[in-house]
Amino acid sequence: MPKTHSSQQVDERQRERTSASVASSSHSAQSHASLDFSNVDRLAGKFKVPGVVRAGSERDGGSLPDEKGFSIQVGSELYKLSGASIMSDGYLITPTDGRHFVKLFADAQFYRLPRLQSQLFESEIFVEVGNEHFRIPRDIFSAPGDTPNYFTLGFTVFFSSPGDVFPGLNPRGLLRPPAIHPPRIPNRSPKIFADLLHILRGYALTIQNEDHRSQLLKDARYYNLRGLEQKLIPYTVTHNIDRRISEIVIRLQDIKASQISILSDIRKSTDPASPTPQPLRSGWVTYARPFVDETRHELILETSDPMLLNLETCRLTLFGTTRSRVTSLFQTVANKLNLPTTAPLGLMMLASEGASTQTLSPSSTPLSEDQVKVRFGNDTHIILDGVDRAFDELQWGLVGEESIGETMSSDRPSKRRREDFEDPASSKQRFWALNRSQWRLRIQPRPVSSAGGSEVEIVMVAVKIDATSNQKTRNVQRGFLTS
Repeated sequence: MPKTHSSQQVDERQRERTSASVASSSHSAQSHASLDFSNVDRLAGKFKVPGVVRAGSERDGGSLPDEKGFSIQVGSELYKLSGASIMSDGYLITPTDGRHFVKLFADAQFYRLPRLQSQLFESEIFVEVGNEHFRIPRDIFSAPGDTPNYFTLGFTVFFSSPGDVFPGLNPRGLLRPPAIHPPRIPNRSPKIFADLLHILRGYALTIQNEDHRSQLLKDARYYNLRGLEQKLIPYTVTHNIDRRISEIVIRLQDIKASQISILSDIRKSTDPASPTPQPLRSGWVTYARPFVDETRHELILETSDPMLLNLETCRLTLFGTTRSRVTSLFQTVANKLNLPTTAPLGLMMLASEGASTQTLSPSSTPLSEDQVKVRFGNDTHIILDGVDRAFDELQWGLVGEESIGETMSSDRPSKRRREDFEDPASSKQRFWALNRSQWRLRIQPRPVSSAGGSEVEIVMVAVKIDATSNQKTRNVQRGFLTS
């Protein structure tokens, strides 16, 4: 014999239990559906809150008398509700976890409860990452660049397709709502996700090492938290008093092409009577991190990939992904200068993503030759074979501060060190292997004698380098795989 509940006992408290009871009594009898947020390709519009609808108001299917009682059996429970209670859809309930959420959601769709649907749409996000459950406030993604993301898109799409809530099942043929698995991301680390949430809540996080940072960045990109990603990448922003400009040091692989700009040596005049501005012929490349920086800084890019410096020609040979990324960066600067490009667009897009393309090199851009021109000066910090060296001690044809991009006089005597790398093809060529380095990017007029299709060129100005001059030093720095 089913249990019977009076309208007075049910109207105020049972409405909060009805949906959960419906779901829990019916899920064992139906096949499972799944909330899958991995393939999100559209956004929902605004979800309107219908509010409380009283009996006698316009409503699809008519209305029920306010005071008349109706018996409704759900599973083994028998509920007696008034017409006003059934028509109101006016209760408030808060999900406790992911399983509770999907049960309420299934019932709200099955019984067509728009107010409950609206409440669930505005509620916290429930998700299981790895084997841990998380309850995420929606306002935690309020920072620039953090919305839309993996979670907000997933819930929006799920609520935007009420006609396909139960994939593979005909809603009209269902006797009860099917069971739905709660949102789950099994292939991600719950610990890393907890760290990301800690930062999103406004707290500082101690990054243990570079592996930890790499994991944080990987998952921030996976969840499409672009603003948070920019806060995680290593960088420094300082004000250079001598140069009277703000500077940012950032890794080559973290540079976004859209944020590149050029600061001309000649400031634009605000006088409307001034002559038409001439094309930019000299300046420095600047950068601003997306979603974070409000002003631009003079760019100092850092790379930890090996490069080869020719001491006689003062040219830099790049390899692998560094070669591709520098090529893409140079082309971005060329585009800012409205210079033509000769390389196919598809290859340039691959290079911008760090893909190693053998057919692309800095010579594919109108700003450089295959081997990039570099410049050293007295302010360059040089670490050679693990020892700090002064620039004056190492003037072997290196570019001076006074003559940008031009080598020193070839008849100037220079000391020859036996341990310098030598090109097998020529005993006169000497090289340094650069292990780590930092560079400014300078736009300057191209010498008349130089080859190239544009009037300007780009020069990498050395800020700090860590180099080895011989194989012995390199072998000393090499470690054993086992202790």
